[in-house]
Amino acid sequence: MSPTHMNPTHMNPTHMNPTHMNHTQTNPTEPPTVVIVPGLRDHVPHHWQTLLAERLDAVRLLPPLRTGRLNRDAQVAALERTLAQISGPVVLVAHSAGVVTVVHWAQQHHHTVRGALLATPPDFAAPLGEGHPSPDDLSENGWTPVPMKPLPFPSIVAASTDDPLAAYDRVAEMAGAWGSRLVSLGPVGHLNPASGYGEWPRAEQFVRELS
Repeated sequence: MSPTHMNPTHMNPTHMNPTHMNHTQTNPTEPPTVVIVPGLRDHVPHHWQTLLAERLDAVRLLPPLRTGRLNRDAQVAALERTLAQISGPVVLVAHSAGVVTVVHWAQQHHHTVRGALLATPPDFAAPLGEGHPSPDDLSENGWTPVPMKPLPFPSIVAASTDDPLAAYDRVAEMAGAWGSRLVSLGPVGHLNPASGYGEWPRAEQFVRELS
């Protein structure tokens, strides 16, 4: 499926945490560094995150983990190490389990985050199906329960109406708990190469909006 076949964007009202403005007011003219946070499969060729990174000037990609890829603490620590090397503001661009990494990170660490694009988060409370970690594996590795508290920075949750890894209503519930603006992308699967993405031009639009 190509991006031209996406349904029109539907945006729900923003539920902003009052701390958002204070957290992002530091030198608002300084351009942010975009930090790419992949899912558990790390960076995949032809994935929209990989293609987005190739087009941006100020961008960091989380280095792939050699061990402990399924461990939440290892993933959160990798994100924190990357952010610690950046002195200015950032925009986080997370996909799939990378979204859950960002949400866990935000409960433990602080950085000047202008905003976060959180694309197609999975529902780790439900079985994900063949080829994916089981609920027991996710629990044992610290992923669940997923925090359901407001994030301390603005965020956009980009949700699919036919994501095999999460029901739309469940993603809407998570977005509400995180204080995120929910954007329906229509039927885009899990927004990955297996679903026909590939290029996803709207990612750049969302990044500009959050910057």
